[in-house]
Amino acid sequence: MNTETPINSSIVQNEIDKLRIDNIGKASIREIVQLVNQVEEQTGDKYVRMEMGIPGLPPAKVGVSAEIAALEQGVASKYPMLDGIKPLKEEASRFVKLFMDIDVKPQGCIPTVGSMQGTYAAFHVAANCDVKKDTALFIDPGFPVQKQQMLVMGAKYETFDVFDYRGEKLRAKLVEYLEKGNINSIIFSNPNNPSWICFTEEELKIVAECANEYDVIIMEDLAYFAMDFRRNLATPGEPPYQATVARWTDNYIMFVSSSKIFSYAGQRCGMMVISDKLYERDYPNLKPRFDCHGFGNTILQRALYSLSSGTSHSAQYALAAMFKAANDGEFKFVEEIKEYGERAKIMKKLFTDNGFYIVYDKDGNEKVADGFYFTIAYPGMTGGELLEKMLFYGISAITLGNTGSEREGLRACVSHVQRSQFEDLEKRLTQFHKDFPIG
Repeated sequence: MNTETPINSSIVQNEIDKLRIDNIGKASIREIVQLVNQVEEQTGDKYVRMEMGIPGLPPAKVGVSAEIAALEQGVASKYPMLDGIKPLKEEASRFVKLFMDIDVKPQGCIPTVGSMQGTYAAFHVAANCDVKKDTALFIDPGFPVQKQQMLVMGAKYETFDVFDYRGEKLRAKLVEYLEKGNINSIIFSNPNNPSWICFTEEELKIVAECANEYDVIIMEDLAYFAMDFRRNLATPGEPPYQATVARWTDNYIMFVSSSKIFSYAGQRCGMMVISDKLYERDYPNLKPRFDCHGFGNTILQRALYSLSSGTSHSAQYALAAMFKAANDGEFKFVEEIKEYGERAKIMKKLFTDNGFYIVYDKDGNEKVADGFYFTIAYPGMTGGELLEKMLFYGISAITLGNTGSEREGLRACVSHVQRSQFEDLEKRLTQFHKDFPIG
């Protein structure tokens, strides 16, 4: 390695060696975080940090004010109702109607300790609805920790990379798995973490039709709700709406997070939204397995009760206030987070001007949106090789391989890259391109 790299090469190499991983590309997000923290501490140099998908904007003031008021009123001393406070459930139901044009009763809108807890509970119950259907199917690339949840539960899952199966090709690929008869659920994010692709209406309809035909549950992760900045999805009650599989099926659970859209990650409060029909549905194995009737009731009274016995009382008031302000048109939450898309546009050009290319670059015939994430690769390098080399240049990310992608490259998150760092990023990329000329 060139000793004249922007970051002291011996220190970087020493920290890589400490991980004791044969391929740095297989390092987890947290391991990359630890490595970069150590290098920054020892060198005093600041990385352009693109590894962690965490908010980089201040929390929504309307939520902070509501939570403070709730705490001052003494809610911290009281257990919240397991299914959530009434104002939150009602405003969540309104939010889904106004921003998605989907009708769902407040009953099925359940607060969880972040979407992570919601997916864990949903995975667990879905895996036990029918003894013949013991396997989940992930449309990848996707959020790596959801696979970790499956590992912890000892649950079975299968995956495929959607890169080559866009449009009508998606149907045949889904049927390939579903016709085996062992799939209980299909999981995907939209917009997608890490690729930032957004499924088209045609593709969502295909997923829904397959779910209806093979009787499987769709789990739609909407952590980046309305963040497809190519369209104005932020006017309550007016189209265009956030795209959703719920338009064509009742076999759905949606996960709406406050972490990114409201920059409220620290309080760990999200929403699980279960369709009215799925909430009430009885499955053959629920009674013998959980001694409980109904899918929604089993989620609530067995899974969530066992996991945490409710969600932060004060944070529920915060989320209720944010939903209400958005529903009433007083809180233009999408305007506040468009900064991510603007950063992505600039950063992508810096990379492509220096020999990199965008891996997941299209939604159908449309160029992929600029948003919270983008994907990059460099000719002639695997994702692991690229990550290792970039660490010497003061740039961190994670490999696409860690997200279930079959493509070589990296996931870049824009949230913690400040505009003041763009000049450093450009200099480092220019040197990288010079040091590793293409062909």
